[in-house]
Amino acid sequence: MGRLFGTDGVRGVANADLTAEMALGLSVAAAHVLAEAGTFEGHKPKAVVGRDPRASGEFLEAAVVAGLASAGVDVLRVGVLPTPAVAYLTGALGADLGVMLSASHNAMPDNGIKFFARGGHKLADDLEDRIEKVYEEHRTGAPWDRPTGAGVGRVRDYDEGFDQYVAHLVAVLPNRLDGLKIVLDEAHGAASRVSPEAFARAGAEVITIGAEPDGLNINDGYGSTHLDKLKAAVVEHGADLGIAHDGDADRCLAVDHTGEEVDGDQILSVLALAMRERSALRSDTVVATVMSNLGFKLAMEREGIQLVQTAVGDRYVLEEMKDKGYALGGEQSGHVIVLDHATTGDGTLTGLMLAARVAQSGRTLKDLAGVMERLPQVLINVPDVDKSRVNSSPDLAAAVTEAERELGETGRVLLRPSGTEPLVRVMVEAADIEQAHAVAGRLADAVKSALG
Repeated sequence: MGRLFGTDGVRGVANADLTAEMALGLSVAAAHVLAEAGTFEGHKPKAVVGRDPRASGEFLEAAVVAGLASAGVDVLRVGVLPTPAVAYLTGALGADLGVMLSASHNAMPDNGIKFFARGGHKLADDLEDRIEKVYEEHRTGAPWDRPTGAGVGRVRDYDEGFDQYVAHLVAVLPNRLDGLKIVLDEAHGAASRVSPEAFARAGAEVITIGAEPDGLNINDGYGSTHLDKLKAAVVEHGADLGIAHDGDADRCLAVDHTGEEVDGDQILSVLALAMRERSALRSDTVVATVMSNLGFKLAMEREGIQLVQTAVGDRYVLEEMKDKGYALGGEQSGHVIVLDHATTGDGTLTGLMLAARVAQSGRTLKDLAGVMERLPQVLINVPDVDKSRVNSSPDLAAAVTEAERELGETGRVLLRPSGTEPLVRVMVEAADIEQAHAVAGRLADAVKSALG
């Protein structure tokens, strides 16, 4: 059996890859493993369980709740809320674990299970591995140790979670949003109620699109992976900016008043300068991945802000932030972590912070985002190659050296083996788009020749 846990929990097609039986078994296994690890410290454990609006989340939630309660865990069911809300409430309510059912930006047929440890933090890899091992042992016949009588878990709905999370979001803002008109695209997802309420309480005039989830339309033509409708709505309504979330609202992309996209690198640039101005950017450092645009790196250097880069994945960004005590990090895709106020990427919080900077500065988002120039970036996927030899092929190394010589200081090359497919990703940045395409094409050919 391949590893169930990926970089963002367990994910697959609901009722095919991810079944009710699996959801129940993983929840029981998580309860047993965390108990064995001493996480519960002799008391009856408590869990927070939430989901996005996918239809499959209804039966998967029932399975997770049943599994936890059967293992002696009391469950607070918070209903449809964003992933970062479940993480926040896990910490705020002193719960021993949190469970979120969501496949984020994936299409509706998919779903996923993500576990949070006490405090709302992602489980360490060794605990995920242990949960998977225990789950497999019991799936193949080993009996569970089951409590009875008063030892079983109790289940209750916790409707207060909505207001508690929204109040937290508004309370941590450095200033209000009065005078701003903002279009919010909720991807028919988990933030369809939360985000408009938070922005309105913070003082903004709010216009919503993609905020009518029916269980089947999540991420369908709306949200951070489909920005065209948001761009049109911002221009049509004469809004100051637009904010787009994905299905579970752990990411945020933006649109300026002219309808131009503002990506995660630009958002990080704006927030980094705003946080430094109010002495909230610890060590004057921001954390991002190696896929961040070279323009972001050049802008941070020019502004005197240190950039620390990690492997691709928000979990690696978070690990670096926690290890070194940094306050801000994120990805080009819009996963932004403000560690003083969230334990994971929080799209609603990111959007609020971005809007707060617009309101406080009196400048347009277009002007603020202009702190960095996004250099042309070309990405080519080269399939059917031996990706394990990316870093050991002398012919490929020579091709990369030649490409880097040609690009000089205003360009960059990155070859990265895919973590899930038999292919190599070739990424080239250059000041000129035609040069970027030409260099990327030559490198893709070199990858095929050297690794095919």
